[in-house]
Amino acid sequence: MSLLDELKRHTKVVADTGDIQSIEQYKPEDATTNPSLLAAAAKMDAYAEIVDGALKEAKRELASSGEKEIIAHAIDELSVEFGKRILKIVPGRVSTEVDARLSYDTKGTLEKARKLIGMYDEAGVKKDRVLIKIASTWEGIRAAELLEAEGIHCNLTLLFGMHQAVACAEAKVTLISPFVGRILDYFLKKTGKASYPPAEDPGVVSVTRIYEYFKHFGHLTQVMGASFRNEGEILELAGCDLLTIAPKLLKELAAKEGEVPRKLDPEKAKSASVERIRLNEESFKKLHAADEMSSFKLDEGIQGFTKSLIELEEQLKARL
Repeated sequence: MSLLDELKRHTKVVADTGDIQSIEQYKPEDATTNPSLLAAAAKMDAYAEIVDGALKEAKRELASSGEKEIIAHAIDELSVEFGKRILKIVPGRVSTEVDARLSYDTKGTLEKARKLIGMYDEAGVKKDRVLIKIASTWEGIRAAELLEAEGIHCNLTLLFGMHQAVACAEAKVTLISPFVGRILDYFLKKTGKASYPPAEDPGVVSVTRIYEYFKHFGHLTQVMGASFRNEGEILELAGCDLLTIAPKLLKELAAKEGEVPRKLDPEKAKSASVERIRLNEESFKKLHAADEMSSFKLDEGIQGFTKSLIELEEQLKARL
């Protein structure tokens, strides 16, 4: 069996892409997109029809509005249209991201999430097939807690620290996406090392710790490792609830044969020695401020997704 098929025996594999052709090729159970992936897909000739369709629909619905409002609605239309097309291929769920500029705005995040779910509902897509992606700020986690209570499921992204993960679990969010590769990037730069053995990779160590904590204390929030830099990171997390993987690495795993032993096991986690972390807003923000890597990477990630959104807005403005 290929490494990819072997991995699928232990873990639900998710495609980390906005490229529908790649999703068709690798047949993951779920798929996830973000502003960077949408901006990249929107540049591709293959999706020109989808982009133009989103703009036409936004102009039709907001005929009396200004360009800024039309572009903002067109991005929502585009996000949902990509989501709908992805859901025709995958049997599971698609993750659709809230505007990164709302990351510290609980009210704004709630409004955008409800709008996106409403658009999916109008298109005949049930809300149990959609995950709303929200940055793992304190404000984002609070929005997710309220949305989950309404039956709107959330995927908390840009997650780098244990304090973020525990806050998400206590808010009973459906899914978290700890960013393995971006944690590795930080420590490679900080230490000057060229690489780490997979088992010692700081991103792998972080996700392993989060997984063990959740399973040990019986949290139902699922862990989905994300943002991988190499196949070693992926294979070291075999057994994680989900792993979201870019097409390049899916291709590598599909091209190689071999066995993939399970590394993360819920039964072993239950008997592990794990100390409970107590959190409120004050302690969360104190831990976040003290965690240099998490603070830096969260801010950097929000800025990066914001930059991609602005790029997408410019693309749409030029086509309008």
